[in-house]
Amino acid sequence: MEPYRIKVVEPIPITTRDHRERVYAAAGYNQFNLTADDVTIDLLSDSGTGALSADQQAAGMRGDETYAGARSWFRFRDVAEELTGYRHIFPVHQGRAAERILFGALLKPGQLSVSNTHFDTTRANVEIVGAIARDLPSPAFSDLDSDAPFKGDIDLVALEEVLSGPEDVGLVLMTITNNGGGGQPVSMANLEAASALCRKHGVPFILDAARFAENAWLVTQREAKYAGHSPRDVAKLAFRLADGCVLSLKKDGIVHIGGMLALNDTELAKQCELLLIATEGFRTYGGLSGRDLDMCAQGLIEVTDPLYLRERAESTAYLAECARQAGVDSVRPAGVHAVYLNAARLLPHIPPSRFTGHALASELFLAGGIRCAEVGSLYLGEIDGNGDLVTPAPFELVRLAIPRRVYTRSHLEYVAETLAGIAKAPEDVPGYRLVEAPAMLRPFRCRLEQVR
Repeated sequence: MEPYRIKVVEPIPITTRDHRERVYAAAGYNQFNLTADDVTIDLLSDSGTGALSADQQAAGMRGDETYAGARSWFRFRDVAEELTGYRHIFPVHQGRAAERILFGALLKPGQLSVSNTHFDTTRANVEIVGAIARDLPSPAFSDLDSDAPFKGDIDLVALEEVLSGPEDVGLVLMTITNNGGGGQPVSMANLEAASALCRKHGVPFILDAARFAENAWLVTQREAKYAGHSPRDVAKLAFRLADGCVLSLKKDGIVHIGGMLALNDTELAKQCELLLIATEGFRTYGGLSGRDLDMCAQGLIEVTDPLYLRERAESTAYLAECARQAGVDSVRPAGVHAVYLNAARLLPHIPPSRFTGHALASELFLAGGIRCAEVGSLYLGEIDGNGDLVTPAPFELVRLAIPRRVYTRSHLEYVAETLAGIAKAPEDVPGYRLVEAPAMLRPFRCRLEQVR
């Protein structure tokens, strides 16, 4: 059961299919263009969409809005230092701000940023400074149906080849859990080996730790060496394997806004601090209010609670199993923050050129008012100037991202029931084609039309 009781409720919109068809067409068949009033169950993102606890709300009331050196900053700093062990802590308004500041200080044009998988905004921040993002996912992820426990790992053989080769590697970025790789966890053994390779070659090793607590929970459940360890102890060990981290606190900080850049290297930290002050705010608030800093600090304490993490992981696994029983497969084993549906298997009549993943995500909205995001060729594929697919993504997936402490199991059952209805006549689902496609961050801004 959920290890909490509900104290405040918010009504959710219940709409008709006619209404959804009308507003989705007006939105250019892009779910980012929908309004909240059009969405019944919102699984578009787990970023900043969670529910605050009573203790977080109380912490927010203590917020000190002093411009420099606020009490809230010191409370946040102390929690962050105890958790990560890093010497230099910089708050920012969200994770992508930390990426922009770090990459601007650390990466040079033409350098490589190597990762198990860069997420879309991370890749954009790498490319904006003229660097090149290269993904080296674990070969285990290529089998979506296997129960390999750590499909989020980086390919260590490929990593050593890149680090030993002629190309200039600016940093290695390990995303925990691997969001672009099906929400799969990274093992401590993989982190340790990658860290050792980076030290050997003198390359900075950075964590994208937005879901550090969820990764730590899965390590305690799947990696024998850490059975019996607390998630917080595992998280502390993981942070101490790296030279620093970028962290969106909108995920495992369980807040609506906030992020962090943390580093050990003093000279690099000085460069980042200048960029922070110029673009985000003074180093003791980084674009956040005092109440935000206090709620972030409390969230970083609450998120490693084993009861909370157990229930969250079990709820996600429950949705994956309900979907499977409804006839819709997903990436196995289930992670924690999301279920990744295998759209290609359900909709074999829709080729990648007609954006199979987007087609399933669209049908979930049209059939049940459920908003979600595809992780397929619309997001990862290579598109030419005419909006035609040149190189498809390796998989056509749909991400159902679960907000923290927001939906009950009956809401998840509704999602599964909607999927079951789609699975009864998948051939009725249409494909889509692009009519507007920006050069960067395509899914956020594109417009499409149906193709039957």
